[in-house]
Order: sequence, then C-alpha cells, then structure tokens
Amino acid sequence: MMLPQSHYVFCAGREIHVSVWGEGNPETVVCWHGLVRTGRDFDILAEHLSRRFRVLCPDAPGRGLSQWAEEPAAEYCFTAYQRVALDLLAAFAVDRLRWVGSSMGGALGIRLAGGVLKDRMERLLVNDIGPQLPPPAVERILAYVGNPPAFDSMAELEAYLRLVYKPYGAMTDGEWRRMAETSCRRRDDGRLTLHYDPAVIRQFSDHPRDYDQWPGWEAITAPVLLLRGESSDLLPPDWAAEMTRRNSRTRLLEVKGCGHAPALNVPEQVDAVASFLE
Repeated sequence: MMLPQSHYVFCAGREIHVSVWGEGNPETVVCWHGLVRTGRDFDILAEHLSRRFRVLCPDAPGRGLSQWAEEPAAEYCFTAYQRVALDLLAAFAVDRLRWVGSSMGGALGIRLAGGVLKDRMERLLVNDIGPQLPPPAVERILAYVGNPPAFDSMAELEAYLRLVYKPYGAMTDGEWRRMAETSCRRRDDGRLTLHYDPAVIRQFSDHPRDYDQWPGWEAITAPVLLLRGESSDLLPPDWAAEMTRRNSRTRLLEVKGCGHAPALNVPEQVDAVASFLE
C-alpha cells in the first residue's frame, strides 16, 4: 500500500498534521475524521481517490499528530474547527472542494456546506450523522471517550479498538493493526494509550448545542450522499429519512453490516464514495 505525505501547517494558531495523497492533482477532497480518530482512518479510501484527486486528511486539533488546545473550552468546538478548516484550505490553495466527513467530520461538513463554504463545496458526503444527536448514543460515546484507558502492550490496545469500533464493520487484521499503530502514543510511564486529548469531550458540555444544525442542513445546495450504518444508534432511520425530506439534494445509502460508522474501507463502500465524488 502507498503511504501518504505528511505535512504540518498552522491553522487557527495550532500546528495541524495533514496526510496528503495524490499531490499534484488539481481537484481536492478533504476527509475529516470522527470525534477521537485521526486522518489515517481514510488510508484505503484516500489511496483509491488519489488516482484522480488530491486528498487532504487532517488530524483535528487534539488528535493524532496535531497540537493540543491550550484553551479547550474555546478550541474544541465547531466554531474553532471551522477556522482550522478555512486555514487548511488556504494553506493548500484550495478554492473549490469535495468533503468526506465521518461522524464529527460529517457534522462539521454540514456546518461548512450550509454556511461559510456554501458556494465552494461541490459535493458533500456525510457518514452516519445527522443535524442532531440522540442522547443515548451521546452517553455511550462519552462513557469511553472522556477517560481513555492505558495498556501494557500493542496487542491489548488493538483488542480494545476491535471491541469499541466493532460497529465499523468488516476490517482485516492488517487494518486493525494499522488503526492501533496510527492512533496510539506512549504515556510518561511507558504504557500505551490513544492519541487524543481527553479534553476534546468538553465540546459536549461547553457547547451543548454544537450538533444542532437543522437550519444549516436545509441551507446546503451541494449534492449530498448520506451514508447510514444499518444498525447505527447515532443516526436513527427516521432521522435519515427526514434529512432527505428536508434537503432534496440528498441521496441516502444504507450500509449493510455496519453500525456507527461505516469504515469506508471495503470495495462496495469505496466504489460508492468514489462514484459520488467523481
């Protein structure tokens, strides 16, 4: 498998790590990951898309190899992530773009496509999230995100990821190992933990309305592909149907064998995404 090029750019005053695929291609796709994941989650999809597109896969602030916030209450929210996204586009001289957003990245895509990037967003893919969040699903996420565990070995960390992210769907042993290796760090005591700032969870307490975005959803004019894992608890089926009703530019695709959120790693999913973006 090809490897991306690593770039480090300053966005909204923080150093942001970006995995870049297909450098030199004139059209750009931005892939933005979920709440405590990293841009490397898109490796398989990005490699495929790089045949035509330049693909930018940033680590959001406080995740992966990007700098952590000095003021979590002000920096871990969609207002701040929007500033990061705009500076990212400026750093890579992107005018018009396509956006692939998983979970949190999809919610940020909704905000941008219905707002400041409305006239620059050519296509929007939203992976298993809507313009609001069901409280039980939020409680499930908060239960494991706010206090990341530590592990004595990579095997233990990988086993934990296999359990927590089982709803992603079918993944090979190699993909699980890559997820473990690209989203872990050593603590001062030498044990392994996940590579994110636990304070990112403060978005839900400091900005409780951040994910409420129905007006922004209705304002989107770009074509939208909405993916829903068939057993997802974050995007109930009636909410997904309501999204298509309230924005006629939306096509809904239910992904079999997945919950929250489809990993965009198997041929059927990759081909569906590529066909939509192209």
